[in-house]
Amino acid sequence: MPSDISVKICGLTAPDHVDAAARAGARYVGFVFFPKSPRHLELADAAALAAHVPMGICKVALTVNADDAMLDALMQAVPLDMLQLHGSESPERVAQVRARYGLPVMKAVGVAEHADLAQLDAYAGVADQLLVDAKPPKGADLPGGNGLAFDWKLLQGRVWRCPWMLAGGLTPSNVAEAIVRTGARQVDVSSGVESSAGVKDAALIHALVEAARTA
Repeated sequence: MPSDISVKICGLTAPDHVDAAARAGARYVGFVFFPKSPRHLELADAAALAAHVPMGICKVALTVNADDAMLDALMQAVPLDMLQLHGSESPERVAQVRARYGLPVMKAVGVAEHADLAQLDAYAGVADQLLVDAKPPKGADLPGGNGLAFDWKLLQGRVWRCPWMLAGGLTPSNVAEAIVRTGARQVDVSSGVESSAGVKDAALIHALVEAARTA
């Protein structure tokens, strides 16, 4: 894969998912710790999966408004390289988590309209990376992984103080267009490479990474 495009496959729940992501050339793999998600992992299962990840691939833990007790337990049980905060965590909380655990922190921000972009500016000063995702619909159980996209034109010409990753409704058929339209150099996909909720498809993972490579 070209050095300027990185792919994150999120919501992995089985060793063969990890193998498929690694073979395809993903630079990040994501594990979800949110009980409402079909991709949720118990700590023991996540520890085993993390141990299965090849060297050089960044292991990311997705949490939603997790308190220190939960994060302490996670950090003690699972070898990780990055924390992804996917809830309503404030910029102050992002900075606190980053300082407490000494790992890079990625903050997810949901976008549906131009007004939502202001949040990205606020988090860019405290997070190591931003995840620009589609805002979930009102009443949704999941803050991400809903298979929804947003208007990519909102991101044209946007620059932040830290690296950022595009998420939200990405699939093998649209990821190249999304990269071209937004200028993203990193993309994150979960439901777009699944055969059913929480079940990753090796062929779709390979196809998505290949499509990103051609963008």
